Amino acid sequence: MATWHSQIVITTEPLQAPAKIWDGAAGATVEFWGVVRSLEDGREISGIEYEAHEAMAQHQMELIAKTAAEKFGLKEVLLHHRIGFVAAGEPSLFLRVSSGHRGAAFEASAGMVSELKKKVPIWKRPLLVRQETQSAIAQ
Repeated sequence: MATWHSQIVITTEPLQAPAKIWDGAAGATVEFWGVVRSLEDGREISGIEYEAHEAMAQHQMELIAKTAAEKFGLKEVLLHHRIGFVAAGEPSLFLRVSSGHRGAAFEASAGMVSELKKKVPIWKRPLLVRQETQSAIAQ
């Protein structure tokens, strides 16, 4: 397999896209941002509390990146997931893939997000706005 670069990160810090260094071998780069919506199952939320089995999550994310790199001939994979509280409107997931062709980049990106949701031990707990208001009143 050709040389490729990966960066897999699980963090409590706000996500930011690392600077892109363009590679002449990669004709396509796709970035995906997973952003916390303000509605979850039709209910207003202030954000989501994410928890993870960090060592296993890191391992699974690395396997997903390696598998996608091999299958789609990726040149670069950056996969960052935030844990802890993430407010509505803020990103909890950042993914960048680069490949020789756009089709592979788009397909790899979509496939990696699907695999992440199925296999990576990161759990979310939406915080309902109504629950928070009631908790504040009770105190």
